[in-house]
Amino acid sequence: MSENKKAEKITAVKGMNDILPTDSHLWQLFENTAQSVVQSYGFQQVRTPIVENTALFARAIGAVTDIVEKEMYSFEDSMNGDKLTLRPEGTAGVVRAVIEHNLVYEGPKRLWYTGPMFRHERPQRGRYRQFYQFGCEAVGFNGPDVDAEMIMMCRRLWDDLGLENIRLELNSIGDAEERARHRVDLIAYLEKHEDILDAEAKRRLHSNPLRILDTKNPAMQEMVNAAPKLLEYLGEESLAHFNGVRKILDHNNIPYVINPRLVRGLDYYNRTVFEWVTDALGSQGTVCAGGRYDPLIASFGGKPTPAVGFAMGIERLLELMKEAGEPDAPDQCDVYLVHQGEAAQLQAFVLGERLRDAGLDVVMHASTANGPGSFKTQMKKADGSGATFAVIIGEDEVANHTASVKAMRGEEGAQQQSTVPFDDVVDFVVDQITDSGDHHHHVHDEHCNH
Repeated sequence: MSENKKAEKITAVKGMNDILPTDSHLWQLFENTAQSVVQSYGFQQVRTPIVENTALFARAIGAVTDIVEKEMYSFEDSMNGDKLTLRPEGTAGVVRAVIEHNLVYEGPKRLWYTGPMFRHERPQRGRYRQFYQFGCEAVGFNGPDVDAEMIMMCRRLWDDLGLENIRLELNSIGDAEERARHRVDLIAYLEKHEDILDAEAKRRLHSNPLRILDTKNPAMQEMVNAAPKLLEYLGEESLAHFNGVRKILDHNNIPYVINPRLVRGLDYYNRTVFEWVTDALGSQGTVCAGGRYDPLIASFGGKPTPAVGFAMGIERLLELMKEAGEPDAPDQCDVYLVHQGEAAQLQAFVLGERLRDAGLDVVMHASTANGPGSFKTQMKKADGSGATFAVIIGEDEVANHTASVKAMRGEEGAQQQSTVPFDDVVDFVVDQITDSGDHHHHVHDEHCNH
């Protein structure tokens, strides 16, 4: 390469985004809140690999679905010829782990997961090719109580995040034989109206007719609304289960709408299905979808085991959090350490560690290409960091074994500066912060989940 030729820039893959420090506080707020909510219901985290055997998703999701047909990132491992896929959703991997490690051997499990998923679809607002989900799976419970618990847990999360305009839609899609009876009648009904069906509906007519009910095509709405309703085909057990879920929600004043057209794109769902929907994001309305999938574990070769779960798209929820009034980014630190000269820098390191031992967040001024920077430059940086205090060590301070502590917040003119013996600085700063209640996330002796 010749000296003057500039190296070519490499950019991120389309639809896969960087999460920068300006946004990361919002991600952390969501993740910490979601984790603390589900832990308060007894859910434990499970982390599965991002890459799985392609066969896992083909079997779980159903070969005739958009995801498997068009959206999966699948490839052959050139080292050994394995057919692999980047996970397009979370449930299949969790279920594989449950079977492989015999997790329900001692009893049912409540599990949660979070992380990136991958689908090759057209990137649009709130939808990306690498996107993040948070989800829960309760495995081994067969009553309607756990379905209701899942729904109430979501409701608590929306409350804790300050999200108001999310509503619950509920349906039951019964069991396989009930769906089969309904399917025969549904196909017959749709064939009678074949002139109204669009290309996609025609393609799905025999492979996945339930999904046609979910169409967004205005020309088909009236016809679809009059189609045979699955709810009317439910047997005694399925109906009792659905009424059990409703009874718990009613008793806890959780409002919902029964949407008989609510179905699932994935083959393995049965009985309860639910979605949390919002109008605040334009047409992309669903922020969280869930349901029961009792047949899935047996279809993976495990012992028949009931299960229910949900997944939510984190990017969409962050959009809602922003609409609801984005919380300010927490300040970067409690203390900014300003120092001039080599001896002062060595002392500043000692003091920085002591302050961190006391549970404070400390940023130490470090040299840039322009050198260590004057006191004035450093104080500007201290101000920009959002620190509550600047702690200053110069030649005089080193000689006197003291440090100057300057309050950076508060009314102009009230930013007093105190000279404090070096060994008393930590107690002095902690007392000031505790008195003013100004520590941006309370002094954390234990790094607890705040």
